[in-house]
Amino acid sequence: MVQCQHCKVHLPKSEAKTFEERFYCSQDHLNELDQEGWIGSAKWRLSPNQDVRPENISPDLVVIHHISLPPGGFRSKNSSQYIIDFFQNKLDAKEHPYFEEITGQKVSSHFLITRSGELVQFVSTQNKAWHAGVSSFMGREKCNDFSIGIELEGDGDTQFEDAQYQALKKLIQLLAARYPNLQFAGHSDIAPERKTDPGTHFDWKKFQKETGISLKNLPYGLTPR
Repeated sequence: MVQCQHCKVHLPKSEAKTFEERFYCSQDHLNELDQEGWIGSAKWRLSPNQDVRPENISPDLVVIHHISLPPGGFRSKNSSQYIIDFFQNKLDAKEHPYFEEITGQKVSSHFLITRSGELVQFVSTQNKAWHAGVSSFMGREKCNDFSIGIELEGDGDTQFEDAQYQALKKLIQLLAARYPNLQFAGHSDIAPERKTDPGTHFDWKKFQKETGISLKNLPYGLTPR
């Protein structure tokens, strides 16, 4: 017998859906966000770079980022593992000169969507990931306290893949079902003097159309930026 990771019911192993050595009683539970803030169909790669949210604070903002390690590396090889290593404080500085510049940084995000549309989760949505840094959203400081960070593998010079938009759509649907008052911004919106991501190649119109998010929940609009 095994236990469903989502609802904790026990069932024969032969009847369970299995993903990354976790068991689920149904495909629905595999694909859902559980009560502990984890999505069953994501790869779980726990980051130590996190802490608890302030008391009585639930996320009401999603911040969209981009990342590539090394910069532009996804064009010639899959850089996803470097990103995972970085968020887990396992990045080998000897692998690339750029890694020497960022070694020792302690950062994370809740989610990463790779170029192929694979979803990786590092931090429970109930906890605070260290993704926003010094930031302000509509006059509210310390965005990490009340936000969920999503990294798209890529950079500011390249279009994102359709598979990434599709994975992002599914992720937003799961998050919105749990947190119905979510608003959405780019990292550059909340830290405009420091950051440019997700960049001008992120299609906010496509994002809004596919997710069905109300325009009132996109306070910075749909213009590429």
